[in-house]
Amino acid sequence: MLPQDPVILLSYVNTKLRDCYSSLEDLCGDLRADQEQLVEKLAGIDYRYDPARNQFV
Repeated sequence: MLPQDPVILLSYVNTKLRDCYSSLEDLCGDLRADQEQLVEKLAGIDYRYDPARNQFV
């Protein structure tokens, strides 16, 4: 289960992307997370996924 607090979620997801996954799609597939909901939640705190950097910035 992913953290519900957006700031903690940001930290968690970026750490996982850095250490374990080569793309957001891989992370969401492995963790069974809804990618659209994840992107929307982080957009709510003004973060967007950058595939070139493989992180939310």
